[in-house]
Amino acid sequence: MSDTRADRVVLITGAGSGIGAALARRLAAPGVGLMLHARGADSASRARLDAVAAQCARHGATCATFGADLAATGAAAALVAATLAHFGALDQLVANAGHAQRQTLATLDADALAHAFAAMPAAFAALVQHARPALERSARGRVVALSSFVAHRYRADAPFAATAAAKAALEALAKTAAAELAPRGVTVNCVAPGYTRKDAGPTPENAPAWAHAAEATPLGRVADPTDIAELIAFLLGDAARHITGQVIHVDGGLTLG
Repeated sequence: MSDTRADRVVLITGAGSGIGAALARRLAAPGVGLMLHARGADSASRARLDAVAAQCARHGATCATFGADLAATGAAAALVAATLAHFGALDQLVANAGHAQRQTLATLDADALAHAFAAMPAAFAALVQHARPALERSARGRVVALSSFVAHRYRADAPFAATAAAKAALEALAKTAAAELAPRGVTVNCVAPGYTRKDAGPTPENAPAWAHAAEATPLGRVADPTDIAELIAFLLGDAARHITGQVIHVDGGLTLG
């Protein structure tokens, strides 16, 4: 267990890049304990996670890291157990890890669908189940799950069959959790980003795709990960204590019509 008891312990999955990394940097401050998770499939992924942890530590946060594929049986339980062992508490959970895969229903195979469900809604359910006792003990228990516009915007020219189904299931589970945890003062909400810039930004190969995404967004640009992180940070804060069971879109108007 860490020698220093953090005032607030936050577990963030998918924290090695993108929205998860931006949120970790946004929350990093003295008195904050951050358990930062990434899949850690290769040395580059582990190095990125370690770099985020080092950045957060420089801002005064106490950090720990954990690598695991949350689609694997027992991984969510192990991650929660590691958080409790290191920090002695778990106040807030941000289920950010996931992926978006372009795939039509016509080409969807059972393995792709099963993996999407294992990596997103099933992993979320397991994380909440194992974190629930600690969240209920906390005076500021919060859960935020990252959904996506693909669960709300369906177009034949931009198909996300497996991802859309998995994210829709994730939202349903989050609302169920919100109803079950509300009597103990724990809030549960979803944030649904639109097109969001990756850490590396556009490359010559994918620049046309990003330009098309910006054109499809009414505000005329793709989001920066910090745009999403700001809303998540708000939902984790005391000012959002009366908000629960909501799906909040941060998509530049993408799902308006």
